[in-house]
Amino acid sequence: MVTIKRWTFELGSTLPFLVVAMGLAIYSMPASADWYRFSDTAMTTPIELEFWTEDKELADRIGEEVLAVFHQVDEQMSRYREDSEVSRLNRNAANGPVTVSDGLFEVLEKAREVSILSDGAFDITFGSVGYLYDFRAGKKPTEEELLSGLPRVNFRDVILDQEAQTVEFRQAGIRVDLGGIAKGYAVDLGIEHLASLGIRHARLSAGGDMRLLGDKQGRPWYVGIRDPRSEGRNAVVLPLQDVAVSTSGDYERFFVDEAGDRVHHILSPETGKSVQGVQSVTIIGEDALTTDGLSTAVFVLGPAKGLEMVERLAGIDVVIIDDQRMMHVSEGLVPPQ
Repeated sequence: MVTIKRWTFELGSTLPFLVVAMGLAIYSMPASADWYRFSDTAMTTPIELEFWTEDKELADRIGEEVLAVFHQVDEQMSRYREDSEVSRLNRNAANGPVTVSDGLFEVLEKAREVSILSDGAFDITFGSVGYLYDFRAGKKPTEEELLSGLPRVNFRDVILDQEAQTVEFRQAGIRVDLGGIAKGYAVDLGIEHLASLGIRHARLSAGGDMRLLGDKQGRPWYVGIRDPRSEGRNAVVLPLQDVAVSTSGDYERFFVDEAGDRVHHILSPETGKSVQGVQSVTIIGEDALTTDGLSTAVFVLGPAKGLEMVERLAGIDVVIIDDQRMMHVSEGLVPPQ
């Protein structure tokens, strides 16, 4: 069971007062001739697109163009590609200011904003130790390796010059990793492209990041918050529309080490180790760039500090499932007494 404040619910129950979504279990009505669906894999995650239009030729073109956005952002912001803009930045920014593209600068500015809001709980320089993990091989760094890398984890050492649109690192060895925010940016770009072409009803997701454009032709979109410890089962299933939703979970990339501990990809900038005490965080807001960064920030902060931060932010709500199977929700999602 998952307990929400004073309310207790069986996993999989429907809670009409929560407007949330998660990574991504989608419950939609049967398709009609006017719904078009496309899928792909990019940015190391599945991409799903669904939208309504009466023009099949237009639909095929739109599908290709929106999916192409994710490959373009991957080419620009992936740390796994030696030729990406982020990789070039990591190689050169310690030697002096590096001019970057509009898109990369926008993402870096948002990352800094979330870092300041969360007092460093979200920090893209975690890549300075994050590269030491290999989740496929079940490899984690030694204590000595972490101690060596942690001095380079500090978002304040990434200097952004808005006027010149340049980025500089204050010290050598810093590695920026945009894995906790770039997919949200790509989702936003995809939705903006859909809207510019007159599409009014759509769902676009990249792994745990999603945006809904309008409703599902007069009906809500039904989505679920996954039970972090039971694949294929949801904690809640709920209707929503016209929102961005991002989820960070300790089940996305992980392995169990020799001590029986779960080692996952959401790392504490303070320790360089997997964050404990939280299983998943879902953020609801207006744009996926913001919700993507905040979901990681709240995961690192934990339920108490995470809720405290969210309550200060207009238009943002959160659902947190902690390691005791308790579900914590922000005030905006609690029904009136």
